[in-house]
Amino acid sequence: MKRRTVEQLSEQLLNKPLASLSREERGVLEAIVAREIVADDAGNLADEQASFGERLSDRVAAVGGSWGFIIAFAVVLFGWMLLNSEILTRFNAAFDPYPFIFLNLMLSTLAAIQAPIIMMSQNRASNKDRIAAAHDYEVNLRAEIDIIRLHEKIDLLMLEKITKLEADLAEIKAAVKTAD
Repeated sequence: MKRRTVEQLSEQLLNKPLASLSREERGVLEAIVAREIVADDAGNLADEQASFGERLSDRVAAVGGSWGFIIAFAVVLFGWMLLNSEILTRFNAAFDPYPFIFLNLMLSTLAAIQAPIIMMSQNRASNKDRIAAAHDYEVNLRAEIDIIRLHEKIDLLMLEKITKLEADLAEIKAAVKTAD
């Protein structure tokens, strides 16, 4: 069977000239011509494109948004307050007595740093979703094109069978005529 070019597939299957195809459509048609698979893991694709800062923000957001962090943070806060209000006060050595001004400063600083880092991670998650959607489109387009191509093959086989049956029927009619 003759292999078709990207231009031929573009015209025949998508009814578009090659120049008007999107990057995804062209990539799918090129993969079909090259007989390549387009089904890659979109998460892996996004991770491969991530910078060091993006990967770091993902890790910080994963830790900062976990129950382990919340529990450990609560233990540290409770320990800090207990240490500075009960234990060190008895020895007149409390470095941050009530109302814990230094603790408030540290919490504000942590929140000011952690919030943009978490937002960076959310932006990256949004970017991953866009990559996944584009990848899903490519896979779906490839599936649709493959279904169209299968229909064409089945139609061609059915046409060949019908042609053969018609020829056989004509032979049978001719044999019946000569037998009469």
